[in-house]
Amino acid sequence: MRSSRLGIFVLLLLTVFLTANCSYFNRILSRKNLVDGSMAYKERKFEVAEDLFRRAAARDPEGATEEGKIAQVFLARTLHSRYIGNRQDTSLAEQAIAEYRKALALNKNDQSSYKAIAGLLENLQRTDEWKQWVTDRANDGSIDPEYRAEALTSLAAKQNTCANEVSDTPATKKTVQRDGKEVYQYSKPENEADFQRMKACVEEGNRLIEQAVALENDTVKNLASIDPKALTDEQLRQNLNALKPFESARSYRASLLIQASRLAEMEGRNEDRDRLKTQSDQAKEAFTALSNKTKDIQSEIDARTAAAEAAANANANGAAAPAR
Repeated sequence: MRSSRLGIFVLLLLTVFLTANCSYFNRILSRKNLVDGSMAYKERKFEVAEDLFRRAAARDPEGATEEGKIAQVFLARTLHSRYIGNRQDTSLAEQAIAEYRKALALNKNDQSSYKAIAGLLENLQRTDEWKQWVTDRANDGSIDPEYRAEALTSLAAKQNTCANEVSDTPATKKTVQRDGKEVYQYSKPENEADFQRMKACVEEGNRLIEQAVALENDTVKNLASIDPKALTDEQLRQNLNALKPFESARSYRASLLIQASRLAEMEGRNEDRDRLKTQSDQAKEAFTALSNKTKDIQSEIDARTAAAEAAANANANGAAAPAR
């Protein structure tokens, strides 16, 4: 009888202990799944990795822990990789999209998951869904401004391509002499529908790209004052992350102003053409300044990384040298 009561008492104690520490043990198990899953993924054993990541994600579907959040992203990436290896199986792409959506629900600013979904929708040629997906991102005020700017730039880039398909053809673009120089002269396409399509794309593209540029942060606006060599490693990383998303925005701003100048020339609005061409040149200069600054920052990061590695190697060689 005493033995039976003791056993029950021990069982009760263990139950209380395990219940109180359930989340702790779940995190330990999830970490093991993440490590084992990562190894399987590296070895391209994607089905094994998928199973392990599913187990870890299932323990924390709400993403209350870092393990749960990481597992959700890793699961989506594994399904994505399986699809890349077998593009005939579009169900894998659908599953990857569903899991990426769950990851975004845990972290709205997970830009890699957002881009992955956009890429998969494009690959599946679901153009309308892609446009709605990117538009929703661009219009969501709860998303970080730089990520909204990237979405707006993606939409503007499509409009730039649309306009260029009309303006950059042998029928609309000819080389002529102007002020002693060879320049391109643009004329309206014979098909009025093509011209109206270009006009709509130019107007929409410029509207979108101006919205993107308007989201530039203070780091971008004050980039001339940034001295990479005077920054700490962390400041270098922060500045690079703040600047990089707006490079494409400035580049497409210049491109869309060029399209607008071509449109003005087609309509015989030569003063507007010249004004827009000047604005495009200014936009190019602004893009170049930003691009050069990001290159300078990256060069400083690379130089410091190389110096740190060289110092570590020197210390290792010194420690390994035999005593005399």
